[in-house]
Amino acid sequence: MSKKKERVSNGFTLVELLVVIAIIGVLVGLLLPAVQAAREAARRMSCSNNFKQIGLGIHNYHAAYNAMPKHGGGTKAMPTGRVSDKNNTTLLSFLVGLTPFVEQQAIWEQVTTGRDSSGAAYPGMGPSPWIVDFDPWASNIPTFRCPSDPGRGRSGSGRTNYAACLGDDAFMALSGGKNSTDVYEDIAGMWDRLQYLETGTTENNTTAQLARANCRGAFQVRHQLKFRDILDGLANTIMCGEIATGLGNREVVGEIAWDVTDVIADNGDINVQLCRDRQNPDRPRFLIGAVNNSSRARGYAWADARLSYSGCMTIMPPNSPSCSRVGENEQAIVSMGSRHQGGCHVLMADGAVKFITDSIEAGTQSDTPATGAESPYGLWGALGTRASRETISGEF
Repeated sequence: MSKKKERVSNGFTLVELLVVIAIIGVLVGLLLPAVQAAREAARRMSCSNNFKQIGLGIHNYHAAYNAMPKHGGGTKAMPTGRVSDKNNTTLLSFLVGLTPFVEQQAIWEQVTTGRDSSGAAYPGMGPSPWIVDFDPWASNIPTFRCPSDPGRGRSGSGRTNYAACLGDDAFMALSGGKNSTDVYEDIAGMWDRLQYLETGTTENNTTAQLARANCRGAFQVRHQLKFRDILDGLANTIMCGEIATGLGNREVVGEIAWDVTDVIADNGDINVQLCRDRQNPDRPRFLIGAVNNSSRARGYAWADARLSYSGCMTIMPPNSPSCSRVGENEQAIVSMGSRHQGGCHVLMADGAVKFITDSIEAGTQSDTPATGAESPYGLWGALGTRASRETISGEF
């Protein structure tokens, strides 16, 4: 009898292949969100480490000079006014003085000499910070950037995601009360002006008193403060806050609503609702009306001390809108924010970095800070003042 040989198949059937492919697809679908979350967690940790480097740099600066770096420093205006390529009218941010303390000695040397790699010659401490032909002002310094922020582009190539905290009051925050010649000028009727065009030389006591009462943050524009000025305690005071840079898409977190037609802040009143009114009611994450133009968005110039670029306040909670009465040289409310989910980082004056959620207790938004009083903006406002004697207990 002849024996039939059985045919043995070593391959997969079409059905089996389809089942395997389907299983792999399900696994990828389950793992991809976890991978994305892990990447964002790594970026968030890197952002926190950048902030810690800035905090360490500020403390080393204070150890060297017995003061914090000035926000609104540089060369004074000439008696005839502002000349952009001859002086920077004391508009350099605190990050400029910090560069040699965050391993950016080469940038600092170019700034102090006024000469960049192209051979261009400017006065010592460089020209005005909006002149991007000066290499340092257009440099993208990794320590000043959050890895989660995708903002790029020539108009904002020298961006920053870390800003000086100016406290809980928008009144006089723009100039700190001083004009471009380092004088408390009589600015009656012009409270909102940055004053970089003003060159008066007569000191005004009323302006000086108002500046002391209303500029309540760890930083005060055109003033050099010390740790001893932070009477509320270094661990209880926000020194710097995280900001998101603009992408040109009217996003609340990275853009500024311009041309607000009413007074945002004066002596005794802050109108937060003017900023809220510029949120799109149908898409609250976006703004309506006029916004900053392509070269003047949030965080677009790390070297510029003006509110739009490197300032922040503890008035509205993180990721709230920011607004300016006219443009970058006017009174404004500038909020903290980030590309991280649910909040942003802050740098405390003792060097600690904390993550503050959008839901932090922010008091009564319709009130205005009063001289000698606690911040009306709850825990959030209290963290932004340096010497208001608020009691802060527990974790935040």
